[in-house]
Amino acid sequence: MVPEQNFANVSFLTVSEVASVMRVSKMTVYRLVHSGQLPAVRFGKSYRVPESAVAAYLAQAVVDGPAQHGATDGSAGSAHTA
Repeated sequence: MVPEQNFANVSFLTVSEVASVMRVSKMTVYRLVHSGQLPAVRFGKSYRVPESAVAAYLAQAVVDGPAQHGATDGSAGSAHTA
């Protein structure tokens, strides 16, 4: 037996709304949905994304800083000939 779930407080966004919030194209949102990186529910021919899923996706997103790309002593990536 499936446990009862209360969906009264769940807020869904359209693909266009998600794209606007994330400032990406709708195609990017569709790619995230189809790859499984962004959960969505299909209603007929359209998708709806739980607002909480968008918040969770953005919270786990990692921004690479310059310190994470290699040596910080300035020796990486430059070859000098004498």
